[in-house]
Amino acid sequence: MLGNQRYASIDIGTNTLRLLIAEADEGGRLKPLIYKRAITRLGGSYTEDRGIDPGSAERTLKVLEDFAKVISGNGVCRVLAFATSIVRRAKNRGFFLEAVRERTGIGITVISGVEEARLSLLGVLSVIDDSGGDKLVIDIGGGSTEFIFTKDTGIAGEWSMEMGVVHLSEKYLKGDPPKRSELDSLEHDIKRVIKGLKVQMNTGGVDPLDYCGSRGAVFVGTAGTITTLAALDQNLEVYDRSRINNYTLTVKRVREIYGYLCSLTLKEREEVLTLEKGREDLIIPGTAITLLVMDEFGFDELKVSDAGLLEGIIIREFNNEKKTA
Repeated sequence: MLGNQRYASIDIGTNTLRLLIAEADEGGRLKPLIYKRAITRLGGSYTEDRGIDPGSAERTLKVLEDFAKVISGNGVCRVLAFATSIVRRAKNRGFFLEAVRERTGIGITVISGVEEARLSLLGVLSVIDDSGGDKLVIDIGGGSTEFIFTKDTGIAGEWSMEMGVVHLSEKYLKGDPPKRSELDSLEHDIKRVIKGLKVQMNTGGVDPLDYCGSRGAVFVGTAGTITTLAALDQNLEVYDRSRINNYTLTVKRVREIYGYLCSLTLKEREEVLTLEKGREDLIIPGTAITLLVMDEFGFDELKVSDAGLLEGIIIREFNNEKKTA
């Protein structure tokens, strides 16, 4: 019997480091026990020539050491640690992976954008009320954004686009608050990537028109930008996952929140209670991506999922173990 196995999953992202310890029952349903997150900005000051910045790596390693201590005291049977965009891109990723193993004993698996998208979808579908139908699921990260297109409960196509909030923020947002010209350049780049996505969809046999709001498709969002927008819209002073999952954001409210955030200085955004520290600059490009995807695909609303890659990692592992049991 595989019931009530306790797993730990770690998501090493370009901006955020996350840990989930959860039990899986015999049906594969997850009971979250411990959830921790920290913004370490591993992709900060990244360059293609140099790769991961040593200071950014050190910030991340210290948090991973703390995660390892939490894991060691909680009876975990399996530790599943995955790295995404920034680590798979970095020419010097070997030094980072080895440092993690030496200082924590944790082995890191570097996954492709496609695998990241599929695992994120597993997590999203585990909490969304209606798991069937045609959906566009978006996972906005620090270094890339994953787009998953579903047909009923299967995947019609998935694409990982090099469009992440850390790189967009560092490239375009210099003013405080950002200048209109900076926002124009930011939005132009995002639109360019979305148009490129549609070209890839057509090439891959997926019609973008099938995933428009007018055709009955549902837009689902996961990860920090989306959940922060849901918290802002509800004026949550304390983050509550139960009030985030399946929350509906309208395009009107996303547009209003975007305008409001762009009008604030960095210090003023820091004082918005529902924004976790370290996201005050990144929330602008993240909201721009959300809004422009809604505009380009014709969605009037967005359903929010707090679950994603962390949950998907555990669900897949449990399912694989169940097959071989």
